Amino acid sequence: MTERFTEILRQASQPAWSQSVGHRFVTELLAGTVSDAVMVRYLVQDHRFIDSFLTLLGGALASADSFEARIRFGRFIGMVSGEENTYFLRSFEALGVSEQDRTAPPDSQATAGFKAIMREAAATRSYAAALSVLVVAEWLYLDWAQQASQPLPASFIHAEWITLHDNPDFRDFVGFLRSELDRVGPSEAETSRDFFLRAVALEKAFFDSAYDEA
Repeated sequence: MTERFTEILRQASQPAWSQSVGHRFVTELLAGTVSDAVMVRYLVQDHRFIDSFLTLLGGALASADSFEARIRFGRFIGMVSGEENTYFLRSFEALGVSEQDRTAPPDSQATAGFKAIMREAAATRSYAAALSVLVVAEWLYLDWAQQASQPLPASFIHAEWITLHDNPDFRDFVGFLRSELDRVGPSEAETSRDFFLRAVALEKAFFDSAYDEA
């Protein structure tokens, strides 16, 4: 049986993929022991992705080659704009993060890199390029979130960040993304590999950056 293209890319990204999935931040988040200072630093930076992430999703929607795919992206855009964004706002309130606290810190190097690669992939107008970054952003998060044991951490800030990335709808969407990249990626293999590997490296750097001042 031929190995899936997305699995070939994941193997090519090692050890950064496994280092991300098994990162200290993930371990502490799943245990509910990540400190408020680290969580604030992480969430403030992660929230800044949303604009670029929506641009990337829009690029995928525009370059998709089927009506069904465009519907899937449209639904997911609604979830990110609604449920996920609301999670950030509720978390900021619970953690006492003011508007100034959210806007004053500069983008970390990893945040700037992620925003840039999302917009770069969207600007290519290549469905494979957009999918390559999206598959990393969503599949890698599903991979670590599926390690969670029950019961989940008591704090909604920890628990909901886990369940946002491991629930039936999200698992189904990751499956859809992988199937689409398996289908269209091989015809643009070099482009897909380049975006995929850079995105995985940025994921690890982003987790690292949560501890830069810890």
